[in-house]
Amino acid sequence: MAPHIEPPQSWTGVARYLGPGLILTASIVGTGELIVTPKLGSEAGFRLLWFILVGCVIKVFVQIELGRYAITHGKTTLEAMNSVPGPRFRVSWLVWVWLILFLALNFQVAGMMLGIASMASLLGAPQELEKLWVLGVGVLTAGLLVSGRYRLGENFSFAMVALFTLFTVLALVALQQTEFRITSSQIAEGLSFHLPESFTTAFAAFGIIGVGTSELIFYPYWCLAKGYARNAGTNDGSQAWRDRARGWIGVMRIDALFSLVVYTSATIVFYLLGAAVLFGQGKVLTNENVIPLLSELYTESYGQVGLAIFFVGGLSVLFSTVFAATASKARVWVDAVGVFGIAKPADEEQFAKWVKIACVLLVFTSTIISIAIGKVVLLVFIGALLQGLMLPFLALAAFYFRIQDYRQVDAEKRSWQHHLGTACLALSTLAMTSAGIYQIWAQMFLWFGA
Repeated sequence: MAPHIEPPQSWTGVARYLGPGLILTASIVGTGELIVTPKLGSEAGFRLLWFILVGCVIKVFVQIELGRYAITHGKTTLEAMNSVPGPRFRVSWLVWVWLILFLALNFQVAGMMLGIASMASLLGAPQELEKLWVLGVGVLTAGLLVSGRYRLGENFSFAMVALFTLFTVLALVALQQTEFRITSSQIAEGLSFHLPESFTTAFAAFGIIGVGTSELIFYPYWCLAKGYARNAGTNDGSQAWRDRARGWIGVMRIDALFSLVVYTSATIVFYLLGAAVLFGQGKVLTNENVIPLLSELYTESYGQVGLAIFFVGGLSVLFSTVFAATASKARVWVDAVGVFGIAKPADEEQFAKWVKIACVLLVFTSTIISIAIGKVVLLVFIGALLQGLMLPFLALAAFYFRIQDYRQVDAEKRSWQHHLGTACLALSTLAMTSAGIYQIWAQMFLWFGA
């Protein structure tokens, strides 16, 4: 077993070990920020700016808790979920709930693939070739992942995402010189409490903006890959181990909070653009107009140059998210095969082989779904709504992990950070559970006409 490593004590030392949250951030600015957030802005205007802020911030406490549990126990997310008490059929009931989410994510990736194909329309490509474009996107994605060129493509795409986000911020600044300028009264309205008139879009946004359910599940895998748990060493119950673990949890917490600032800022910018440009003209994103209307967010600020910015940036955002989501899902899927007791890779070489096979199967599945359904917004919303429904279960599991470990700490050794962390996680869990219950109630209200 590799020797433990003492946690860094300086800010420069901590910076060297940041990474999981940055990977998370690079994969986040996809369907949530580019499609769902502007759609919510186009429907609600500025009224739900507070909702966007809460939706981003409240989930970070679950992210930190799942990362903490991974470091102290050395378990992946699925392994941790499999330890949750309750009914079991081969695995915990919570793992079966996760499986439904996992299958739903294929719809979300399918929506992103179709969005990439739809971008060709901006270049004048005939719509009849859209399915062929989707197939090409699938082949390219699978080929890059299997060939081992993933890292090169990922780094390029992430760089383009960062550049696109910068141009989006500048677009918001430039918008202040147009008829769609944002006023202080509109911001004040957005920060005042208003319940959404239609909760379906808002709930879909809640499930996918910031750290979505899938990213929350992926985050501990990235923490383990970065070596936080390995560096802390095996839990031997000693004070030395507790000190090391506390130090590496501190590094992880900084990593999570830094990513929170980045993706929350990006989400707010996309929401404000949708509210100012689309809601201001009475336009709402639909399956038929999603690409043309999204391009307006940039042409209103940059003129025709904005069309090129949107094409290159939007293409990079969607493709990098397809890339990162597929690679992460493949690793979780291989882990799931082991958790279900079907088989476990014998070594790292076999693990890598299984991941490549999973990548191909996942891309193939999303390609078929994309071609069969052919509606960008619908596909994205299927994944987003189911992610939102999974959030309360994941939050409750995180709270269970927290309480289990909390009880093992002597009362006199519980610091104010212990109490504050538990209180914040409890608030986060309550908010996510309430949102899930409200969505189910609202849908039943519509279905049965109550």
